Amino acid sequence: MTRQEENRELLKLFAPLRVADVRDGMDWMGYHFYGTLDKNIRPLWRTRICGIARTARYLPFEGPAPLLRGEEYTQWSNWYYNNVATYPWIEEIEDGDVIVLDMSGVDVGLMGSDNTLACVAKGARGFITNGGGIRDTDECILQKVPVWSYFASQKMDQARIRFSEKNVPVAIGGVAIYPGDVIVADGDGVIAVPRAVARDVAKFASRELHNDKNNRKAKYDVLGWAHDKTVLNDDE
Repeated sequence: MTRQEENRELLKLFAPLRVADVRDGMDWMGYHFYGTLDKNIRPLWRTRICGIARTARYLPFEGPAPLLRGEEYTQWSNWYYNNVATYPWIEEIEDGDVIVLDMSGVDVGLMGSDNTLACVAKGARGFITNGGGIRDTDECILQKVPVWSYFASQKMDQARIRFSEKNVPVAIGGVAIYPGDVIVADGDGVIAVPRAVARDVAKFASRELHNDKNNRKAKYDVLGWAHDKTVLNDDE
């Protein structure tokens, strides 16, 4: 089985699962204290994604910034984006990727309304960062770009951050995330599942979801509520 085929299989397994279900599946596999990102990494807007981690690391720019203004600054800014704050990982995005950006905690809007769309057009399902990492938030919400971050940031890249590495392990919200790990995110936050145990985690998470739906459906019946998709299992 190729890596792409494995990715598609994992995406299918995790597609119906909530973060809470995946958290339960991780517990069943002994990962009680691992996988859940810092609770302060929150969604820009309420949505849900699952995907395969594609990672990149950025470091604080050491400086100094040149004392330039106006068109001279424009020229230097263009040079900066072409040589320092680069995005080489964008060209490698595959359908189903979740972009996981280690920003070293820097307050900078690495991603915004334009370059997030370039990633979505290539198949990215969303973005997880440990800094600001996101700006133009009104447009990102309008465009339905899924982002989980600590905060929004007004600031451009130049003189603040530089590209370091891609496709490497990164640390986000107290969790080591490796390229190829499974990422699930919703209103409950973000959880990262090590690829090596992903199938087993999905098995037990699916069982918990199945039981939850049955239990809640019984309560819907007591309350006289019509069934919705959140209480219907695949065999119904």
